[in-house]
Amino acid sequence: MTSKIIFMGTPEFSVPSLKLLNLKHKVLSVYTQPPRKKSRGQKIIKSAVHVEAENLKLPIRFPENLNNDSDYKFIKDSNAKIVVVVAYGQIIPKKFLNIKNLIFLNIHASLLPRWRGAAPIQRSIMQMDKKTGISIMKIVPKLDAGPYMLQKSINIELKDNFMSLSNKLSEIGSYMILEAISLLEKGKSQFTDQDEKLATYAKKINKKESQIMWNELSQKLIAKINGLNPYPGAWFEHNGNRIKILDAEIFEDKGKAGEVLSNNLIIGCKDKAIKINLIQKEGKKVIDTKSFLAGYKISKGDILK
Repeated sequence: MTSKIIFMGTPEFSVPSLKLLNLKHKVLSVYTQPPRKKSRGQKIIKSAVHVEAENLKLPIRFPENLNNDSDYKFIKDSNAKIVVVVAYGQIIPKKFLNIKNLIFLNIHASLLPRWRGAAPIQRSIMQMDKKTGISIMKIVPKLDAGPYMLQKSINIELKDNFMSLSNKLSEIGSYMILEAISLLEKGKSQFTDQDEKLATYAKKINKKESQIMWNELSQKLIAKINGLNPYPGAWFEHNGNRIKILDAEIFEDKGKAGEVLSNNLIIGCKDKAIKINLIQKEGKKVIDTKSFLAGYKISKGDILK
């Protein structure tokens, strides 16, 4: 059976779901965030979903926000039965959620009620969770608080970073939403209320929070580096330069917190040390440590702040 669907999504995480839904169902329209000017220069950048929707020749709408009569009327009159939301980046107004005979389903990248909010993948890695997963949930006015229909968990591997885990979860979510729609079509869907006592919130990452504090435990530092790779990136300052660490590993050595223990960037922290493998000076490309040190001086004995 083919369902009429409106799709709402923005980043690369949303693209696999859009592709599969377009193959199996009738996507009436795609909503995404508006094109933005790149931070440097005037180039206009379309979202990953916008680009994919153009490739699929699907109608696209990109309002600055949904609080307008035009989009409300469009969705209300669309004859869609389901709106699938995948990291859209906007709150769905209550009046949209109250449209008769229309259900809003969200693909959320955590095992709800843990990690409601904007950054569940980053938070799960940074907090050294052993597992995470996908929840297919009904959207309600309260943030990520709706009942869920399906959940699937996966292990967070030691070397997982934000990008690798995001890719795994986006693929899983794309197949789970097909299963959820099939259950709805057959009248076999069942929803489970979340336990509010277990709710935790994954607030958006800010740049100050992503600064490396060398007096943290080595495991905690690695979790931060992995969770924030590639964006916004865990960083430290050196001689007025902001430098990101994209990949590192725990090293069995000891020194003062922030002390450079070798000439290949082994840095002391609270308990052991970390060895930096991939690094990036602000505005430059990501490179390996050896290449970085060939053009930038950080010496053994320096204390990083």
